[in-house]
Amino acid sequence: MRRDVLVAAVMASAMAVGGSAQEPSGRDWPQWRGPHSDGIAVGTGIPTSWSPGENLRWRTALPGRAGATPCVHGGRIFLTSNDLSIDDGAGLVLVCVNAADGAILWKKTVGSGNQDARAGEGNSASPSPTTDGRHVWSFFGTGILACHTIDGDEVWRCDVGERFGRLDIQFGMTSTPVLDGDALYLQLIHGPMRMDDQSRVGKVIRLDARSGRTVWEVDRITDAGFECKHSYASPLLYRHDGREFLVVHGADCTTGHALADGRELWRFGGLNGPTATNPKPHDATFRFVASPGLAPGLIVLPTAKGGPTVALEVNDDLAGDCTAKRALVRWVNPRTPDVACPVIADGLVYLLHNDGQLQCVDAATGENVYVSRTHTGQHRSSPLLVDGRLYFGSNDGWVSVVRAGRTFELVGSVDVGEAVSASAVVADGVLYIRSAAALYAIRAAREPAPVSAAGAGRPPRR
Repeated sequence: MRRDVLVAAVMASAMAVGGSAQEPSGRDWPQWRGPHSDGIAVGTGIPTSWSPGENLRWRTALPGRAGATPCVHGGRIFLTSNDLSIDDGAGLVLVCVNAADGAILWKKTVGSGNQDARAGEGNSASPSPTTDGRHVWSFFGTGILACHTIDGDEVWRCDVGERFGRLDIQFGMTSTPVLDGDALYLQLIHGPMRMDDQSRVGKVIRLDARSGRTVWEVDRITDAGFECKHSYASPLLYRHDGREFLVVHGADCTTGHALADGRELWRFGGLNGPTATNPKPHDATFRFVASPGLAPGLIVLPTAKGGPTVALEVNDDLAGDCTAKRALVRWVNPRTPDVACPVIADGLVYLLHNDGQLQCVDAATGENVYVSRTHTGQHRSSPLLVDGRLYFGSNDGWVSVVRAGRTFELVGSVDVGEAVSASAVVADGVLYIRSAAALYAIRAAREPAPVSAAGAGRPPRR
């Protein structure tokens, strides 16, 4: 590909990549990484600071803590959580919140058996819900997957562990299903974390979203061992320029699967060294957490624990086993964000590291544009790009706002006072921040704010 064409493809990253080919209106945020699976929202005038007396529309206390990102449709917000009022926090619930005033419209118990991972690493309510405006689907680390109407009536429920193999993953299954029309796609990649046990489960699955029926399931074969069997990443839908496939990331490789029958279209391995893309020695604890970043003609693959970030071209050569196809590799950067997903826009790739360093990489060359620190703290949320700025939170309660572009500029830093591991979302001009204790609605003041639906808890501080 000529460099001018290549750069033009990168610059077109505002175009549809996943989901519907129709441009989003900005009114809704249907699933974890947004309408196009890219972490980019439509909206203007989004505040860069807020407090109880400034730009805070409402704060609603939640029944428990979780890292699940809310989804929003038609003035309703859906999120999952554990519930501290059920069996000492073991209950797992789906909650619907009124976007107008923060009132909880309904709460449904979907399962039980919540387990907390080690400090700051989530619980069984880590996968994010998804909605089409008529139904909402919720998945939990216990294996329970359910569909409700937007009014809270249960349509179906299943245990994916019983159907596809008992879940065996160190910090719990956190993969979020992806919805596309009447299809709900899942990836389940896990297995015993033992050197002397080579058994593993690798499944890519399509369910009928309305009934929960299995449309197809395919085995995803790898030779990954020990902790490398475990993937906390989520599948993503790539759809652009006549190409469409499901991107599945885990167990030392990334694969693309046909939507109709799940067959493997392409595979890129060798992400766990020593290989051409990762010269470091093989690491038995090399497990994927961050999901890939998508843009037209480009898939950016984060890896793990000091491994590299690899950028793949999406073209006719992306077929079969691509591990040795060096021409497909646009670039390799030696650093990777272990948890946060890449965001790609306007010829730049943003990589948020656990320690709060934001790395900006040229999408055409992979060269660092800058590496700058924001807030010093653990960061496990993925950045949201909206209105020319990136928003992301930290485990010790700070939300940072960085101006997008080739020059680093921290334009906002707000202490929420509560851990933030969910990703921020924007819908209908409102920024939603989900903390460990509450959901915040933030909008530039244009009219008197409604009466807060907040319960007990600490409001944000400037």
